[in-house]
Amino acid sequence: MLPTLPFDPSKMLIGGAWHAAADTLTLENPSTATPLAEIAKGSAADIDTAIHAAQTALDSEWGRFTATERGRVLTRLGQLVTENIELLTQLETLDVGKPVTQARADALALARYCEFYGGAADKLHGQTIPYLDGYTVYTMREPHGVTGHIVPWNYPMQIIGRSVGAALAMGNACVLKPAEDACLTALMFAHLAQEAGLPAGALNVVPGLGSEAGAALAGHPGIQHLSFTGSVATGAAVQIAAGANVVPVTLELGGKSPQIVFEDADIGAALPFLVNAGLQNAGQTCSASSRILVHRSRLEEVTHEMVKAYQAKHIGPADSDPDIGPLINGTQQARVKTYLQRAADLPCLARIEAPASDGHYVPACLFGPVSPDHPLAQEEIFGPVQVIIPFDTEDEAVAIANGTEFGLVASIWTRDGARQMRLAKRLKSGQVFINNYGAGGGVELPFGGVGKSGHGREKGFEALYGFSTLKTVAAHHG
Repeated sequence: MLPTLPFDPSKMLIGGAWHAAADTLTLENPSTATPLAEIAKGSAADIDTAIHAAQTALDSEWGRFTATERGRVLTRLGQLVTENIELLTQLETLDVGKPVTQARADALALARYCEFYGGAADKLHGQTIPYLDGYTVYTMREPHGVTGHIVPWNYPMQIIGRSVGAALAMGNACVLKPAEDACLTALMFAHLAQEAGLPAGALNVVPGLGSEAGAALAGHPGIQHLSFTGSVATGAAVQIAAGANVVPVTLELGGKSPQIVFEDADIGAALPFLVNAGLQNAGQTCSASSRILVHRSRLEEVTHEMVKAYQAKHIGPADSDPDIGPLINGTQQARVKTYLQRAADLPCLARIEAPASDGHYVPACLFGPVSPDHPLAQEEIFGPVQVIIPFDTEDEAVAIANGTEFGLVASIWTRDGARQMRLAKRLKSGQVFINNYGAGGGVELPFGGVGKSGHGREKGFEALYGFSTLKTVAAHHG
């Protein structure tokens, strides 16, 4: 049951006002597979109205805000997020099926994104360029204009923070299409943005189906930049739609991220990362560590310790704050179960049984040893499934780590400093962590992939570059 909310979840925010849609969608609680709330089913017409509202904001009050004023609004928004941490946590737990502790961490990350981009808004500077005699040449960073943001259901708050936060800091006006499976925290964020003093139309939130509202946003000629996080197939379709209007796209897609454990690794330090990076959010994480590559001399030890760690974890309803909650919906549940059926030929080292309930649960499984070319070692499962892959040499480890279509995150566990530097260069990955994984979320750390993990970067100052365009001014004064 939903708590009392300061907004109507069946409405959408367009041009500073909350509007009803012509139809609604039913949100489901993943922990119970029961209805949770009715939300707006935004249409292509609603997306069009929101884009025009965003452009109006740019042509009026929001477009006149200085960088300092934008920063102050974002900083106030971060404070309001902090003041409403418990409500945001509760909404994410109910809506996404995310365990309470993990949902609270996401709410705190949203606040941190607002703080970071609030502080960074007036600190992105241009350059002067030495040129011909009689010229002064300089560059300046300007907003794209109206930016579209298609946000998935697995980390709504974090992805809103890193994309919408950066876009607003640069002075863009945003149209946000949250996932139809999880949009309550997006709507709460919109409410708080109004309270923080964000002008009407600077942020518009239109829930709805990806095939309708999402497609309309991706292909709209009024969008000047698009940010998409989701599957490879949908990302490709979004890029094609945006390409018809020659609109730049930031894509953060899938992953099959490895952690490489060498013979000199500190297994005690590595163990929590080896396990938790694969099971967090029930494995529904683009940067989940689903492949554990282990030097054969440490294979037995690592396997033993990971099995023990699995045995200490449990799956349950999100509001009970388990280690692992449910999957988002029945479609995802069926998909992961199909992969488990395909793993019938593999040794299952550990299995955390799912509760017998109507929620969207699957068992969490550790398989090994697994061949690097097995589907479970090649394809993104997006569930609590990990595989252990042995290797003998450094070159073999690199070949296995680089041997998928993805390249989002990788981790190296070794005390050898030279090896650390060699592998950091050789691994085809947007982020490489040495003797850690994820670096605590890393709001400041540029994030994105190579290959089918996408292109463009979010987080840190790199996101501000992506949400701006560079103008060169050459003045001839004699």
